[in-house]
Amino acid sequence: MAATNVHTPLLGEITCGSLLQKLQDIWDEVGESDEERDKMLLQIEQDCLGVYKRKVEQAANSRAQLLQMLSDAKVELSSLLSALGDKGSAGIPGKTTGTINEQLAAIAPALELLWKQKEERIKEFSDVQSQIQKICGEIAGTLNINDQTPAVDETELSLKKLDEYQSHLQQLQKEKSDRLHKVLEFVSTVHDLCAVLGMDFFSTVTEVHPSLNDSTGVQSKSISNDTLSRLAKRVVALEEDKKQRLQKLQALASQLIDLWNLMDTTEEERALFKHVTCNIGASVDEVTVPGALALDLIEQAAVEVERLDQLKSSRMKELAFKKQAELEDIYAGAHIEIDPEAARESIMALIGSGNVEPAELLADMDDQISKAKEEAISRKDILDKVEKWMSACEEESWLEDYNRDDNRYNSSRGAHLNLKRAEKARVLVSKIPALVDNLVAKIHIWEEDCGISFTYDGVPLLAMLDEYAILRHEREEEKRRLRDQKKFQDQQSTEQEATFGSRSSPAKSTSGKKVVGARANGGTNGGTNGTPGRRLSLNASQNGGRSIGKDGKRDNTRSVAPVNYVAVSKEDAASHVSSTEPVLVSP
Repeated sequence: MAATNVHTPLLGEITCGSLLQKLQDIWDEVGESDEERDKMLLQIEQDCLGVYKRKVEQAANSRAQLLQMLSDAKVELSSLLSALGDKGSAGIPGKTTGTINEQLAAIAPALELLWKQKEERIKEFSDVQSQIQKICGEIAGTLNINDQTPAVDETELSLKKLDEYQSHLQQLQKEKSDRLHKVLEFVSTVHDLCAVLGMDFFSTVTEVHPSLNDSTGVQSKSISNDTLSRLAKRVVALEEDKKQRLQKLQALASQLIDLWNLMDTTEEERALFKHVTCNIGASVDEVTVPGALALDLIEQAAVEVERLDQLKSSRMKELAFKKQAELEDIYAGAHIEIDPEAARESIMALIGSGNVEPAELLADMDDQISKAKEEAISRKDILDKVEKWMSACEEESWLEDYNRDDNRYNSSRGAHLNLKRAEKARVLVSKIPALVDNLVAKIHIWEEDCGISFTYDGVPLLAMLDEYAILRHEREEEKRRLRDQKKFQDQQSTEQEATFGSRSSPAKSTSGKKVVGARANGGTNGGTNGTPGRRLSLNASQNGGRSIGKDGKRDNTRSVAPVNYVAVSKEDAASHVSSTEPVLVSP
């Protein structure tokens, strides 16, 4: 029996051997047969085998579970490493031998570390993908606050994939920044345009998108394609509106200036609309003053133009006559003869008929004034020389009067001044022939260029100069005749003195007095040689050629060229009369 091999147990210790010994003792005491004993021991052995089998099975099951756990742990470890992309991670256990529990104990820390890394990586992916989703929604204009967080693919959590997402996020953030900058530029442009046009900026910009109001943060403004497109269209519309308003305002400003100039509006009245006229030559981009193109300002300018237009119609007669007066002054200054009364009657007839627009009439008169100014400029050189000629003739007349004065050498007050003037007058008179020749040459050139005769207050200037030349020649002939006559008289007086001796002295003095008296009296008589007729015509033309006053009357206070020759002719005529009278001598 196996029981015999069992050692005696310690006191109080229960073992299989002690139990079997106690069973033997009981059998001995009872007197069981060996057959029963063997049968009983066999039963006990079978029961022990059953217990062992169950324990082995339990141990095998436990081992299988541990192996499965180990296998699952390895699979999970491999999956985590694959998802995280860390195949060569330092945290992976290198021990693949030893007991199952040892292997499990070695792999557990690595799994825990990888699980932690996975959770952190999933969070990073979620944050990046959420930002990408938000920016894409802002760009597309479909952003919704209640949108769910995008799902993270837990099988692809590598750093390479995370870098790709982050790179894409950076691109989107740059695009968002560019779009936001463009939006802000558009908003700023809209603000400036609204300020110039006098429009409400907030209502204008919020019509495009509510987020564009200044009350919202910069990052909260819409950057969608639709917002950018609508902003661009709104800027184009406002710029076109600005362009049209500026054109309208410039047209009104031009009309204002024309009406002001037409009616001689004062600077004080013009200053009231300086904010309108200051932009008359400005380009669209140069107009930046707030309210410069507001509708009420344009309406105000239009009302003022209409008011001035009505005022212009009522003042048409006054304006037309003012321009006619200007035209007459130009013609008078240029010594061109016109009929002012007929011109004014014609203006009154045109205004009364209503067939001519006031602006057309004034424009036509402006053209006449321009042409008159051009004609006056073309005549200026000749007229200047005419003035010099007339001044020289006046000096010549004075010089002859001075030469006839027997007291000119007396030491009276101012005699030395007259003497100096006489010296200058002689120099000036000596230049008259050359001056006349030069003047005639210029007149011929002018008449060839213009194809008309050069008139001086209605009288052909060449005819005046020809008459002057004739008078000058006649005067020279008369002087020569008088010299010869005086020489003859002196010769007769000498012969009489030789014949009668000293008795002729009283007669001589008497004769001399009578000759002088006759010469003096002859100065008041008309000439007998036809000179007065020429003198009248020339006097009329010359006197009329002097300055014309503002009241339309000619100023005759200044003598003209022919007067000198009138004086000469009178003196010569007196001498001629005296020469025909008999000389009284004493017997």
